[in-house]
Amino acid sequence: MDNKTKTVAKVNDVSIVIINDKEKHVPIKPICEALNIDPKRQIDKIKHDDILSSVGGLKPSVGADGKTYEMFCLPYMYIFGWIFTINPKNVKEEAKANVLKYKIECYKVLFNHFTDQGEFLELKQKALEKQLKEVERIRNDYSNQKKQLADARKTLNQIKEMTFEQWRFNKRQLSIDFQK
Repeated sequence: MDNKTKTVAKVNDVSIVIINDKEKHVPIKPICEALNIDPKRQIDKIKHDDILSSVGGLKPSVGADGKTYEMFCLPYMYIFGWIFTINPKNVKEEAKANVLKYKIECYKVLFNHFTDQGEFLELKQKALEKQLKEVERIRNDYSNQKKQLADARKTLNQIKEMTFEQWRFNKRQLSIDFQK
């Protein structure tokens, strides 16, 4: 392997490499060989796919023998979608379980991608409703506290303004009710 390739995965003990060109491409032949599926059939399938046909093509790549060959590749970001299209019935018996496991994982990822936003919005709405109730409770408490504060200030001012004569006139009693 040269310095322009990088192993990113293994399929049945076969290294799957990225060609470190500008877009990072992955040769599909080693994957097909590892799964015991026909590379020519897969290339045909890719060439007839509306999306993959526009991104697949030949790139120089190092083969298992260390020589450079023109290999049909897909950009790294598309390789997982292509693998998802492989029918487990067409792969080696020892690869079948891994392909099925991979496909199940893909279904989970797709489900989570498209449902997480709905779940997020539902949870967010519940949290907003709960917080709005809390804000309203605090606002009511604040209004009550504000009224109590105003009453306490009024009483404080009355105490400040009371004169010695008023106190003596009230039989040495403060006439202000402190239990408000």
